[in-house]
Amino acid sequence: MDEKKPSSLIATQQSGVVRNILNQLKLIFRLMGDKRVNVFAKLIPVGALVYLFSPDPIMFPIIGVVDDAALLWLGSYVFTELCPPAVVAEHMKELAGNMNVSPQDEIVDAEATDISDKPS
Repeated sequence: MDEKKPSSLIATQQSGVVRNILNQLKLIFRLMGDKRVNVFAKLIPVGALVYLFSPDPIMFPIIGVVDDAALLWLGSYVFTELCPPAVVAEHMKELAGNMNVSPQDEIVDAEATDISDKPS
């Protein structure tokens, strides 16, 4: 049976949910401004935002919030999937280069050797 390989374009979960959402928003804004992305694909995030601000016909407040969130997630996912993979990878690489790495996250793998100051 074929094993599905994970996509290399998906951001890792190391940085947290809020940072991943912000990175996804930054990616969408970058792709919306990129001329290499199809104009019809750019209508998907616009349509999702229009739906978000339109009045909900659902009378249950919790369900209305859940369907709004689900549609926003689906719209962002479909939009990035319809964009050319090379363009998405280019923007993801640029976004990853802009991320600040805290000193706690830096790990150096090395070996230490004691050196004596006295001649042998």
